[in-house]
Amino acid sequence: MAEAPLILILVGLAAYTVLGGADFGAGLWELTGRGPGGQALRDHTHRAMAPVWEANHVWLIFVLVVCWTAYPPAFASITSTLTIPLFLAGIGIVLRGASYALRSGIDTPREEGVLSLVFALSSVLTPFALGATVGGIASARVPVGNARGDAFDSWLNPTSILIGTLAVATAAYLAAVYLAGDATRMGNRDVAEAFRTRALGAGIVAGAIAATGPFVLHSDARPLYDGLTSGTGLAALLVSAAAGIVTLTLVAARRYEPARLSAAAAVAAIVAGWGLAQRPSFLPGLSIDEAAANDATITALLIGFAVGLLILLPSLAYLFRLVLTGRFDPAAPMPPPPPRASSAAAALTSSRLESISAPIAAALLTLGALVTFFSEGWLLAVGVTLMLAGACALFLALVTAEDR
Repeated sequence: MAEAPLILILVGLAAYTVLGGADFGAGLWELTGRGPGGQALRDHTHRAMAPVWEANHVWLIFVLVVCWTAYPPAFASITSTLTIPLFLAGIGIVLRGASYALRSGIDTPREEGVLSLVFALSSVLTPFALGATVGGIASARVPVGNARGDAFDSWLNPTSILIGTLAVATAAYLAAVYLAGDATRMGNRDVAEAFRTRALGAGIVAGAIAATGPFVLHSDARPLYDGLTSGTGLAALLVSAAAGIVTLTLVAARRYEPARLSAAAAVAAIVAGWGLAQRPSFLPGLSIDEAAANDATITALLIGFAVGLLILLPSLAYLFRLVLTGRFDPAAPMPPPPPRASSAAAALTSSRLESISAPIAAALLTLGALVTFFSEGWLLAVGVTLMLAGACALFLALVTAEDR
C-alpha cells in the first residue's frame, strides 16, 4: 500500500517528461529558427504545440498532488530545501505561457523577437530546474525536516547539473522527433527534414551526456550509481539505452510514428530505473514506508485517482486524436470525412445521440451532486457513480456534436 502512490508518481513523471518535455523542447528550437526559413520552423512549432501545451502540465500537477497527499514528510522536506529550483521552474512555466499567449497580439518584428527569446529561454530554464530538483533528491542532498538542506548545494551539484542538462537535451530530442513526424503528416517535407536533422543531432548530444552519467554518479552519488549498475536498476538502464538507439535508427529511416513510441519507452525506462535504484529509501534516513500516510488516506487517494482517470484519459485521448489527424489545426484544411455505409443513417444516429446526451448528462450530474453532498455511507458511492455517468454522457454529447 505504501509503495502504490510512488508508482503513480513515477508514471506521472514519465508522462510529464515525454509530453511536457517535448513541449519545452519545441520552445528550445525557437533559438535555432533565426536564419532563412526560420519563420516556417517557428510557425510549425507553434501550430503543433497550440492544442496541447497546457494539457501536458496536468501530469506535473498530478505528481505534486500525489506526493503531498501520500508522503507529506517527504514533500515538505523536498519543497522547503529545493525552494529555489522549484521557484525557477514555476517562473519559467509562467513566462513561457505568457509569451506564448501574447504572440497572437504582436505588431512588430521586434516584439516577436523579444517574445520568442523569452519563450525559448524559459523553455530551457524549466526542464533544467526540474532536472536539478530530481538530481538533489537522487543524490541524497535533501535531509528530512523543514529546509534542512543547503539552499544551493542541494541543486547546484554534479548530479543535479548532469540531470538538468540531460533533461534539456532529452526535451529537445523528443520535440524534434515529434515535430518531424507532424511536418511529415502535414506534407511539409522541408520542415520535416529540418527537424529530422535536429533530432539526430540532439539524440547524439543526449546520448553523449547520458554516457557521462555513470562517471559523475560514481563520484558524486555512489548509492544511486550502485542501484543503477546492478539488479533491476541495471535492467531498466539497458532498456532505456536500447530504446534510445532504436529511436535514432527509426528517425534516420524517417519512421517517425514508431520513433515516438520508442522515445517514450526510453524515457519511461530511465525514470523507472531511478525509482528502482533508490528503493526502499525515499530520502536519507526516511524509507518509503515511514514517509507514507496512513492506509485510509492512500486508499482514498487511489480511489480518487481511478475516478479521475475515467475522465482524464478519454479526454486526452480524444484531444491527441484530433491533433494527430489534423482536425484541431485551424490553419490546415479539414480532411475529407471517412466513407460511410449510410451517411443519412449515421447523421440521424448522431443527431439522436446529441439530442439525448446533453439532458441526460445534466440530469445525472445534478442528481449525483445532490446525492453526494447530502448523503453518507453507501449512498456516497451511488452519488459519485451518477456524477461519473453524467461526465461520460457530457463527453458523448461533445463528441457527437464535434463529429457533426
